[in-house]
Amino acid sequence: MTGSRITATGLVMALALAASPTQAAMSPFRAMAGSWSGGGVLSTADGQQERLRCRASYDVAGSGEQLRLNLRCASASYNFDLASQVQYSGGAISGEWTEASRNASGTIEGRAIGDRVEAAARGQSFSANLSLTTRGNRQTVSIRPAGTDVRDVSLLLERR
Repeated sequence: MTGSRITATGLVMALALAASPTQAAMSPFRAMAGSWSGGGVLSTADGQQERLRCRASYDVAGSGEQLRLNLRCASASYNFDLASQVQYSGGAISGEWTEASRNASGTIEGRAIGDRVEAAARGQSFSANLSLTTRGNRQTVSIRPAGTDVRDVSLLLERR
């Protein structure tokens, strides 16, 4: 009888674990869900720097493998309004992005491991490498455009 109780208990635990969203817990998107705000620095090719203020929202769908991002930032001379829809599968991310103030759009591809996302955004008139790390209620974002007067954007966001 004792052996059957252990087996029954083990079976119940195994079913409970199988029913839990373990795949969703693996997705880095789950940690990003919600509203964020903060700021950072935009550096230009001529060595100038400008302070940025930003707001971001991340809507996570499905079991954590779909993400819709809206990021708006402004400085004295620059504004950008970025939106993207990205999917996560087996460590890879892919999707599409648009930037409203410059009427630009393209694709995004990369890798997500643990709390870090590394991706490349490509479009007809714009390309950039992106790095994003989420730890608890803090997120760091680095955007490194190519072929523009903006050399680097570094952000520190906190969950609201």
